[in-house]
Amino acid sequence: MRITKFGHACVRAEHDGAALVFDPGMFTERTAVEGADAVLVTHEHPDHLDVEHLRAADAPILTIAAVAARIGEAAPELVERITVVTPGERLEVAGLPVEVVGEKHEVIHRDLPWIFNSGYVVTLGDQRVYHPGDALTAPAVPIDVLLAPSSAPWLRSEMAIDFVREVGAPTNLAIHDRIYTEAAHGILQMQMDQLIGGHQTYVRIPDGADLAV
Repeated sequence: MRITKFGHACVRAEHDGAALVFDPGMFTERTAVEGADAVLVTHEHPDHLDVEHLRAADAPILTIAAVAARIGEAAPELVERITVVTPGERLEVAGLPVEVVGEKHEVIHRDLPWIFNSGYVVTLGDQRVYHPGDALTAPAVPIDVLLAPSSAPWLRSEMAIDFVREVGAPTNLAIHDRIYTEAAHGILQMQMDQLIGGHQTYVRIPDGADLAV
């Protein structure tokens, strides 16, 4: 199993010769999608969805209906590569089991539209990895590696910590990290170390680096 963090919310998961890429958005390097067997998109915000990355990937695209519609508007030629998934659905992607989790983005403000968002649990050998997108929806199955949102206009540190606690994964990798300064990430790391369970670790790694599991 190999998990590589790319810019902001993008993560590449590889196992047994298959490579899945989650949420290659506007802060993501194009190298993230090279050779991908599939690209999975959680929601339509541009920090998670960049159609130029989808064009470059030349791979199947799995996403929810709202995102499929956005892609169809921006890049109609990609529609034939899209598979629309629904919350609770279980499927196999490039030989890897994937479960679709949740339906809504976290609320940013009551006066802004509440958009759709579904995360993905992918099983890599004997390890379950969960990318929630921009939501704090806990899956119904035990998770080994949580890709944990660390900074966002909709996220307080209290919420990030409680989500890590609720999911209970032994390993938690910080993603969605372009919003905070380095100083703020240092504070969050200190709070995580102090407040999450002793059986859990929370780490933030540079873009392009692999997670040590």
